Amino acid sequence: MRKFFSTLSALLLTASPLMAVGAHDHLPVNAEEILRVGPFIISNSMLMIWIVAAVIILVAQLATRNIQMIPTGLQNFVEWLIESLYNFLEGILGAHLVKRTFWFFGTIFIMILFTNWFGLFPGVGTIGWQLSGPNVDPHDTFRPFLRGGNADLNMTLAMSISFAILWFYWAISENGLVGFFKHIFAPKGHFIGIMQLMMLVVFAVVGVLEVVSIIFRPVALSFRLFGNIFAGETTLETMTAITGNWYTSWLPPIPFYFMELLVGLIQALVFMLLTSVFLKLICEHHEEEGHEHH
Repeated sequence: MRKFFSTLSALLLTASPLMAVGAHDHLPVNAEEILRVGPFIISNSMLMIWIVAAVIILVAQLATRNIQMIPTGLQNFVEWLIESLYNFLEGILGAHLVKRTFWFFGTIFIMILFTNWFGLFPGVGTIGWQLSGPNVDPHDTFRPFLRGGNADLNMTLAMSISFAILWFYWAISENGLVGFFKHIFAPKGHFIGIMQLMMLVVFAVVGVLEVVSIIFRPVALSFRLFGNIFAGETTLETMTAITGNWYTSWLPPIPFYFMELLVGLIQALVFMLLTSVFLKLICEHHEEEGHEHH
C-alpha cells in the first residue's frame, strides 16, 4: 500500500535531487526537523498537522458555504457527524455541560481521528530526501517530509495540557472555587460524632491522591495516544521491510492498514471519552445539588 505507491512516486520524483523515496531503518521517537526559520523549527509532524487542519477547515467552509434547510451532499455528512457527536456527548456530560464544552470535545475528536487516518496515506513517511555528511546517523539517513501527527509526543502532550487547563476553568466556573476544593477533599455523605472526624481524615488523604491523579492525567492521556499511534507506525514500517524487495513490500502491511484504521478511530474516541468523563466527574456533585434544589 504505502510503499507500493511510494515506488510510483519515485518514478515521478527522480528528476529532483532533493527528493527521494525510502524508509527509516527504524522510526525515530522524536519528530524530525525539515525546516528552520530563525529560531523556529518546523518538524515533519507539524507539517502533517497543518495539512490536516487545513483540510478540515476547507471541508467545513465548503459544507457551510451554501446552507440548505434540507441538507444534501457534503453539508449532510458534516451535519450528521456533528449532530452524532453532540448527542453522544450529551449523554455523557448532560445538556448544560455539552453546550459549554462541545466546541472542544468535538474538535479534538475530529482532529485526532483524521490526523490518525492521514498518517496512513501513501507517501507519509516515505517521500523525503536522503541525508549525507559525517554527522548523519548511518541507521537513519532518510528524512521524510511528513510523519503521523500523533506519533509525535509534543502533539499529544499539547492536546492533553490544553484539556487540563480547560478542565480547571470549567470545574471552577461550574462549582466555584470553594465547591471545587470541597468536591476533592470534603467527605461525601452525612456523618456525625467521631465518624465525622474519621471521615475528614480519610477524605483528606483521598483528596491528596486525587490531586496526584489530576496532575498525572495529561501525562497518561498523551502517552496513551502517542504510544498506540507510534506502535502502529512502527508495525507498518517493520511489515514493509520484512520482504526486502520493493515489488513485494506492499503485501505484508495490508492487514495492518485495516487494523490501523480501526485503531485510529478507537484512539480518537478514547481520548474524547476520557477527557469528557474527567470533566463530568468533577461537575457531577454540583449538578446533583442543583437538581435537588430545583
